[in-house]
Order: sequence, then C-alpha cells, then structure tokens
Amino acid sequence: MRVGVVSDTHMTRMSKALPQALTEEFRKVDLILHLGDWVDMEIYEQLAMLAPVEGIAGNNDGEDIIRRFGERKIIELDGLRIGMVHGHTPYSGKGTDGNALKAFSNEQVDCILFGHSHQPLMRNEKGILLFNPGSPTDKRREKLYSFGLMDIENGQISARHVFYDSKK
Repeated sequence: MRVGVVSDTHMTRMSKALPQALTEEFRKVDLILHLGDWVDMEIYEQLAMLAPVEGIAGNNDGEDIIRRFGERKIIELDGLRIGMVHGHTPYSGKGTDGNALKAFSNEQVDCILFGHSHQPLMRNEKGILLFNPGSPTDKRREKLYSFGLMDIENGQISARHVFYDSKK
C-alpha cells in the first residue's frame, strides 16, 4: 500500500491549486492522509479526485473541517496503528514532535504523523516512526516545499520526503 502524506496546505491563502509535483505522485497512491491546516474544504475536493482521503484538523481550520475530521485519531493500515495529530496542541512535549509524541503516550502506535511546524522530519523514537511531511505550499524557513510518501508492506513502513522548489 502506498500512502501520500501532506500537511499545512493552507489553501487557498498560500495557493489556489495543488502543486504539480504533489498531484503527479498522489495519483499513484492508494490513500492520502492530510495532517491539518487545510484551511478550506476545497483542498479535500482536489485531493479526493486523486485518491481516497483521510485527515485531521489543524489550528487554522474552521468548525466544518474540525467536525468532519476531528483533531486527533488513530487509523489502522495493514495491521499497523498510525496516529494522526496536527501538533499544535500543547501536550507538554518539547516542540511539535514532542507534542505529537505526548498526544499518543498512553496508546500503542507504530507511527505518528503530524504537521504544524512546516518542517520535514523523520526519526524513530523508541520504535515509533515520527513523520512530518513539511508543507507543499508554505515552506516558511525551509529551502524546499515537501510532502511525504509511505509504503506499507508486510507490517513494515518505509517513508520518505519528496522535495521540490516550485509550488506550481
């Protein structure tokens, strides 16, 4: 199973359309996971034309997005438990990755996906894959825009970032 991972699209403030690099890759995925700060449900419609979409809301999302997706969840893919949270809520962790870890500290998860910082991150923390895809439309202090891809096979996750220099 191939999964596209994206966060912090900030549509339509930062961009009106999804970047070509993202749409080309997400046409090949089985599922898209959005980790919050959609800002507008239009992004859901654009992503849903590419593959099925699941997500959570972020701190810049309105009540319609919060009601639709919630702010934290665990999904199961191929027997693996994937925690999803935006990362803005202070769970007394250090930094966004610390908040993401704390959000699932009392639950068994194999991977935690989060956003909020717009900073791509991938690391293993006590057997849990922490993965932040960065942002495909608002790179802030980063040199490049980014999103993520995960391959899940035989109970294993292989993740990587896709970096590019134009949000068009």
